[in-house]
Amino acid sequence: MDLEKLVDEVEKSYNRRFKSVEKRVSTSVESIDDINELELAEIKIVATTLLDLETQNLQSDVEKLLSQKEAIERSLEKKQSELQESKYAVFNALEDKLSSNESALSKLHQVKLQSIDLYDILSEMVEAAIITTLEKDYDGDISETTIEVVKEITFEAIKEGSLSTIRVRKILSTILIAAIEVAEATPNRADEILSSTLKGMRSGLIQAIDRFRKRLAFMPLEAKHILIEDYDTIIEDLNQTDTLFSQVVITQASQSTQSTKKILQEINKEMRYDLEELVHISKETAEVMKNRFSNFAKTAVKKADIALKSPKAVEAKRMGKEAWGVAKVALGSAIKTAKDAIDKK
Repeated sequence: MDLEKLVDEVEKSYNRRFKSVEKRVSTSVESIDDINELELAEIKIVATTLLDLETQNLQSDVEKLLSQKEAIERSLEKKQSELQESKYAVFNALEDKLSSNESALSKLHQVKLQSIDLYDILSEMVEAAIITTLEKDYDGDISETTIEVVKEITFEAIKEGSLSTIRVRKILSTILIAAIEVAEATPNRADEILSSTLKGMRSGLIQAIDRFRKRLAFMPLEAKHILIEDYDTIIEDLNQTDTLFSQVVITQASQSTQSTKKILQEINKEMRYDLEELVHISKETAEVMKNRFSNFAKTAVKKADIALKSPKAVEAKRMGKEAWGVAKVALGSAIKTAKDAIDKK
């Protein structure tokens, strides 16, 4: 059967006056001679034509909404950028006024970290640190300095908050993305930059987990109640930090250029044999947590809801958020120390 003629028959027999889809479709099909004898290509034409006729209004609506969505997303992205820039402008002006008072400046930084996207700041910090290392590179080897700077940044970013997979992955991904951007802008140093960054991230993560392990012994009662809230999750997360680390690398590799992807995949393959310390400290921390808090978890879980609403628990959570301010100051000091070390070379 002529396919164009078949399309024409379906369109002419399609009657929108019928209220149900079943009636519109069946009436149209009944008008076709020997419908049961049609070939695959002919059946496909009939089905496709009916689909187009039945959904054309909805398809048009979807296309309009998608167009509106894209326009809204572009506008939203622009406004979010303007919002952050406006906040930066205010804080920059305040920092100029308070630049002579280190104590006031430190407090202002804490406020700034609560008002501006923390991951944006973290990204800018990593980028600035690596670029500074490249600019001050006199002996041709930036590896050691980059490792130390990234280690300090990773440690300070992770140490004051939860060790949950979501949070740690976000921090590690933010650091790696910033390093990738610098590496792709400096292709002749890409291997060195990415290898040093990953080694620094690994060391910083190990240091943050080890710090958490040591602090378990001195954790106050209110903090224990908060810990119980995520007890099982933290234990599970600690037992797969090596997998988390590799997943971050693999994910960012898949979203990078072909040359960067190849470098990251090779480094990740090599580093699989260097994650033993991370695995060891993570599992050890999980065991310490189990031994210290398993009984407490069983007896305290019924009281957790009440405890979490207590003034002390609320204050403990608030202080956890404010700890980022301290981290910012420490990060700044770490980078300054690194710069000073480079300048002395």
